Amino acid sequence: MAERSPYEIAKETLKLLSVRKLLPSPENYQALYNEVAGTRHVPNFPEEQLRSIARVMPGQTPAQQRLLGQLDLAIQNRNWVGLQAALVGLATQPLVSTPAHLPDKPAVTDELMAELREQIARLIEHTLPMLGQDDPRLKEQAEQLLNFARQPAADVATLKLMLGNLSFKVSFAAEDQMAIKSSLLELLHLLFVNIGELTVEDRWVKGQIDALVSATTPPLTLRRLDDVQARLKDVIFKQSEAKARTLEAQEQMKQMLAAFIERLGRMSEHSSAYQGTIENCSRQLESAQTLVDIAPVLQEAIQATRAMSIDTLHMRDELREMRERTQQADEALRRLQEELDRASSQARHDPLTGALNRKGLDEALQREIARARRQGTAMCVSLLDLDNFKKLNDSLGHDTGDAALVHLAQVARSTMRPQDSLARYGGEEFLVVLPDTDQAKGVEVMKRLQRELTKQFFLKDNEKVLITFSAGVAQVGADEETTEAIKRADQAMYLAKRSGKNRVVAA
Repeated sequence: MAERSPYEIAKETLKLLSVRKLLPSPENYQALYNEVAGTRHVPNFPEEQLRSIARVMPGQTPAQQRLLGQLDLAIQNRNWVGLQAALVGLATQPLVSTPAHLPDKPAVTDELMAELREQIARLIEHTLPMLGQDDPRLKEQAEQLLNFARQPAADVATLKLMLGNLSFKVSFAAEDQMAIKSSLLELLHLLFVNIGELTVEDRWVKGQIDALVSATTPPLTLRRLDDVQARLKDVIFKQSEAKARTLEAQEQMKQMLAAFIERLGRMSEHSSAYQGTIENCSRQLESAQTLVDIAPVLQEAIQATRAMSIDTLHMRDELREMRERTQQADEALRRLQEELDRASSQARHDPLTGALNRKGLDEALQREIARARRQGTAMCVSLLDLDNFKKLNDSLGHDTGDAALVHLAQVARSTMRPQDSLARYGGEEFLVVLPDTDQAKGVEVMKRLQRELTKQFFLKDNEKVLITFSAGVAQVGADEETTEAIKRADQAMYLAKRSGKNRVVAA
């Protein structure tokens, strides 16, 4: 029988894999190939795995070192028999105690013990203020432990007992504080919800209350609490302003209504007096015999009529003035409502992208720069501008351009940390505030956002559109105004544009 070629053996091997329904793994293929070819199957030798095992085997005694040499040689020669002998030999070696040359475990010195007691005291001092002042006994125990821990000759056993007793009470106090915090947060959340239900007609306040409800949803951070405080101050200020203007308008309406009633009273009095004068003149005319008698009566009637006409004209002018003032007050209230509605939609966020607007950005910058200088940490600002945005608008339309801005903002928010802030700075420009970040890390953050945009494609009619941006990153100096840092980031961004776009340049 003629010897088969490797091609025929391989073809037959693939058929057997299919017939026997075996996985097409290298091991199964090798075994069937040897079977078809009539050769002996030699399993793969796990050299790397065995060398990893050899590196951790004990080699402290001369016998163990000799067996390790045999094991290394067996692995090198792929000798299963030699491998088995070396492993069995190592397994039957007696356990070796710690060599005399190894250093003993260091003893606990007086200095180390004093430092430990001081650290315990500091831990207690920093923890207790967070537990409140409701339990005098807890405070007394803590002060006793603090004083005892800082004694030079404090007994360790007594210290351990006192620390155990205090930690037991602290656990209960901590649970109470957590329960109080959760209850207060729930009450605050419920209060905002109820206020929101009561202010359905006032759209500006309703919008701010909805934002407060969202901001007080756990988990809370210091930055979110700062945002809650800023929003609440804004609500209070706008409400007080609206209330003051409303009261002012109400007072004006009261004054005008009182003046109107007074004018009506005066008109009634004048009308009554005029009517009486005319009736008197009528009686005199009835009894008059000559023209000489009639003349004074006519003169009196003419004077009364003239006076009534003048009073009527005055009343008309005053009523017209009151009507104009009423219309002005109504117009002022209408403008106030429009202003509040406009403030509701443009309070701190850009209506298109959901990023911060200029007002929200100013607040974020003030808050973060104050925290950075208080804590002595670094802070960066990055200005980014979409590449070829005008071309995108011209070719695909302004709606597509707006959708691209929204997509960029969404990807940026998914990439950024919770403490970072994204603001829309201009048409296609965004400013990123990066707390606790130096310049090198800031550059890396913006490059990571660029990479993320290549993974999360912007889709237009189910077609992928690549969006890129150029950015400049500036670290805010210790005494530098944020406007100057933003100006430096802007210059670096334009340098990135001139360097070929889709780049990040450090200012």
